[in-house]
Amino acid sequence: MWESILNFLQSTGVYRLFAGVWWKYLIMYAIVGVLVYLAIRKGYEPLLLLPIAIGMFLTNMPGANLFHPEMFIGAGEVDYLTVFRNGGLIDMMYLGVKLGIYPCLIFIGIGAMTDFSPLIANPKSLLIGAGAQLGVFAAFSFALLSGVFTPQECAAIGIIGGADGPTAVLITKILAPGLLGAIAIAAYSYMALIPIIQPPFMRLLTTKKERAIRMKSLRQVSKIEKICFPILVTLVVFLIVPDAVTLVGCLMFGNLLNVSGVTDRLSKTAQNGMINVITILLGLSVGATATAENFLSAKTLLIIACGLAAFVISTIGGLLTAKLMCFVTHGKINPLIGSAGVSAVPMAARVAQKEGQREDPTNYLLMHAMGPNVAGVIGSAVAAGIFLSFNF
Repeated sequence: MWESILNFLQSTGVYRLFAGVWWKYLIMYAIVGVLVYLAIRKGYEPLLLLPIAIGMFLTNMPGANLFHPEMFIGAGEVDYLTVFRNGGLIDMMYLGVKLGIYPCLIFIGIGAMTDFSPLIANPKSLLIGAGAQLGVFAAFSFALLSGVFTPQECAAIGIIGGADGPTAVLITKILAPGLLGAIAIAAYSYMALIPIIQPPFMRLLTTKKERAIRMKSLRQVSKIEKICFPILVTLVVFLIVPDAVTLVGCLMFGNLLNVSGVTDRLSKTAQNGMINVITILLGLSVGATATAENFLSAKTLLIIACGLAAFVISTIGGLLTAKLMCFVTHGKINPLIGSAGVSAVPMAARVAQKEGQREDPTNYLLMHAMGPNVAGVIGSAVAAGIFLSFNF
C-alpha cells in the first residue's frame, strides 16, 4: 500500500517539477506570462503569441508527455512509426512543421487576404521591399562573425529580419531545428512590437518636411493585371531562385484564388477557416519546441539580440531606400513608406500611415505603404530561397 502511495506521489506534477531543475521551469512560466500579457492586455499579435505561449506552457510541464523534441531534433531521420505509436498530442501537430506543411498553408491564406494592386500600380515598391531585406543579410553576418553558430543557424537567425514568421519557421526547421523555439518566438515578438520598434527610427531618419509629403493616388489596376501578376511573379522567382518557389508559389496561388473571381469559396476558406486552424496548430507546435533545456541558454540571448538588430537594420534599409527614391523623384515619394518594406502585413503599413498623419492628419499613406509591404513578403521569401540554395 505504501509503495502505491509513494508511486502516486512520484507521478504528481509537483514531484516531477521540483525533482529536476525547477528554477528553469519557473523562468519559462514567467516568459509565458509575459507573452500572454502582450497578447491579451496589449493586443500585440494575439492570434500568434497566445498559441505560442500556451505551447511553451504545455511543453514545460514535466511528465505531461505532450511533446518529445528528441524524436525530431538531432535525431537524423525521423522515425514516424515511433511518433505515431508513442508520441503525444503536440508531437502529432509538430509533424506539420517538420514536413513544412503549415508555413506553406499559411502563405496560401496570406495570399488570399492580400491585395497586390498597390504593388502592381507602383512596381518601384519592389525596390523598397528589396532594400528592407538588408537586415536579413546583416544579421546573418553578425551571427557568423560571433563564431557561436553554424552557417545554417546563422541563415535561420537572419530571416528574423524579414519580419515574416512562417518563412522563419520553414527555414529554421530545415537549417536549424534545434533553434526553432527561440527564433520563432523572437520573430513573432518583434512582429508584434512593430508599433514600438519602428517609429523612433522613422522619425530619426526622415525630416518633418519629408514626413508630410503627399503622394499621388494610385491608378486603377485591371482584373487581367491582377490575374497575370501572381503567375508572372512565380515564374520569375523560379527562373532566378528556384528554392523560393515553395513559399512564393503558395503565396501567389492564394492570391490567384482571390482575384480570379471564380473560386470565391476556396478564397474565403483560405482566408478564414484554413488559416485560423493552421495558426493554432503552428503556434502550439512552435511554442512547444521552447523547452527549458533548449531555450534557456546563452545562444537564445544572442539570437534575440541578432534578431532585434536584423529587424532594426531592415527598417533602416527600407527607409533609406525610400529616401533615395524621394530624392530621385524630386519629392514624389514619402520616405515613411520605406519602413513598410518589412513583410509584417498589414501592420507595418499601418504604422507608416499613423506616422504620416502625425505630421498631416489628412495625409493618407496606407495604400502607398501596402506596395512595399507586400513586396517585403516576396522579398523575405526570396531571401529564404537564397539561403536554401547555399551549399553550407
